[in-house]
Amino acid sequence: MTHAQLDPTARQALAVTAVEAKIRKDLSWQQIADAAGLSVAFTTAAVLGQHALPERSAAAVAELLGLDDDAVTLLRTIPTRGSLAGAVPTDPTIYRFYEMLQVYGTTLKALVHEQFGDGIISAINFKLDVKKVADPEGGERAVITLDGKYLPTRPF
Repeated sequence: MTHAQLDPTARQALAVTAVEAKIRKDLSWQQIADAAGLSVAFTTAAVLGQHALPERSAAAVAELLGLDDDAVTLLRTIPTRGSLAGAVPTDPTIYRFYEMLQVYGTTLKALVHEQFGDGIISAINFKLDVKKVADPEGGERAVITLDGKYLPTRPF
């Protein structure tokens, strides 16, 4: 492993560089995902430092964004996950997700356990989708689908 692979700040710095390149080249996350050959949610998370990309995808993303070979290596490296610091998030969009979990977290837990039993929903065997739909009352609505495999708690 290289020093950069062991340094979590290198992955954060790459995320900043990649987003700057995305903006400079006027690319969408979907265009980057298309180059990677992966879903837009997974690719976006990977470029932002939360997943490792397969070799071919990392090379394609780096080429599209004009990144060097070190960036390809970092994009392929399994990251230290967790993009939020321990404090309450201050970014308004991220804060609203935090707020949703504060308000509905126990409800979601109760409903999952009632329907499935004791266990968790995997964030590894997982799909994420974000869609914009028309609001019948005017404007737009965000439909966010979190689709994770249920993993029951196993007694030992």
